[in-house]
Amino acid sequence: MDTPNKVSRLQLFLSLPIDSVAALIASITCLSFSPIFIRLSELEIGPNATAFNRFWIAAIGFWLLNSFLNVPHQKQNTELGIQKIISRTDIGLLIADGMLLSMGTICWTWSLTNTSVANSSIIHNLIPIFTILGGWLVFGKLFENRFILGTFIAIAGVMLLEVNDLFSLNIGQQLTGDFAALLSAVFFGVHPLIAEKLRIKFNAVTIMKWSSTASFLLVLPVAIFAQEQLFPSSVTGWFSVISLAFVGQMLGIGLWTYCLKNLSSGFASLFGLLAPIFSSLEGWAIFSENIESWTWVSFMVILFGMYLAISSKFAIKSQVNNVSL
Repeated sequence: MDTPNKVSRLQLFLSLPIDSVAALIASITCLSFSPIFIRLSELEIGPNATAFNRFWIAAIGFWLLNSFLNVPHQKQNTELGIQKIISRTDIGLLIADGMLLSMGTICWTWSLTNTSVANSSIIHNLIPIFTILGGWLVFGKLFENRFILGTFIAIAGVMLLEVNDLFSLNIGQQLTGDFAALLSAVFFGVHPLIAEKLRIKFNAVTIMKWSSTASFLLVLPVAIFAQEQLFPSSVTGWFSVISLAFVGQMLGIGLWTYCLKNLSSGFASLFGLLAPIFSSLEGWAIFSENIESWTWVSFMVILFGMYLAISSKFAIKSQVNNVSL
C-alpha cells in the first residue's frame, strides 16, 4: 500500500530542476565564505562600512552585467516596438527587497562584532522559520507537515553543530549581539518571499541590480552617522570587501535569487542550513581544523531534515515562471 506513495516521493525528489539546485548549492557555498570576509573587513572598517562597500561594489557589477546581457534583448525589443513597463508596485517591491538585504546585512555584521560566531550563526540560521511564518501570514501559503518537520529537524541539527560553543558564552555580555542576529534572521527570512514575488516578472540580474543599489543608498547614511571609516586603507581590506561583494552578494545572493524561478522561497531558505556544514568543511580543508564526531552527527541530522523537506511537494513551485536568467 505504501509503494505508490514511495514512488511519488522518489519521482518528486528526482524532478527537482537540476539548474536551480546547482545554483542553490553554489549560492550556499559562496555564502558560507561570507563570515570570513566580514571578519577580515571588520579588522579595518566597521560593520556598516563593510555592508556599504559590499553593496556599492555589487551594484556596479550587476549594472554592468545587466547592460551586457540586455544588449541583444534591447535590439530585438526596439525592432518589435516592445517596451517593458515597471509599475509602482514593482518599484516598491524592489526597494523593499533592498531594504531587507541592507538591514539584514547590517544586523548580521554588527552581531559578529558583539557575540561569538557560533551564537550568531545559530540564531541567524533561524531564517527558514521566518520565511515559513511570513509565507503563511502574508501570502497565505500552506505547508505540508513533512516539510515543516524536515525544517525543524534540520534547524535542530544546526544547533547541535554549535552545541559545544554555547556552553562557553558570556550570555549577559552578548545579548545585544544575539538580538541583532535574530533581527538579521527576520530580515533575511522575509527577503526570499519578496524576491520570489519579483521573480515572476524579472530576471535575477535585474532584481539584484535594483536591490543592491537601494541597499547601498540606504546603508550609506547609516555608516556616515556612525562616523565609521567608509573605505578600506589596505590591500587586505579592499580584497575583503571586493570578495564579499563578488562572492557573497553577486554569486551568493544572486544565484539564490536565480533559483527562485523554480524552487519555493521556503525550500531555498531551508537549504541555507547547509552553510554551516560547508563552513566546517572549509575550515577543515583550508585551516586543518578538526571535525569532531559530534559534528558528524549534526551533519547527519541536518541532511535527514533536508531530505524530508526535499521530498515534500512544497519544494518545487506548482507553476514554473518563464523568465530568462
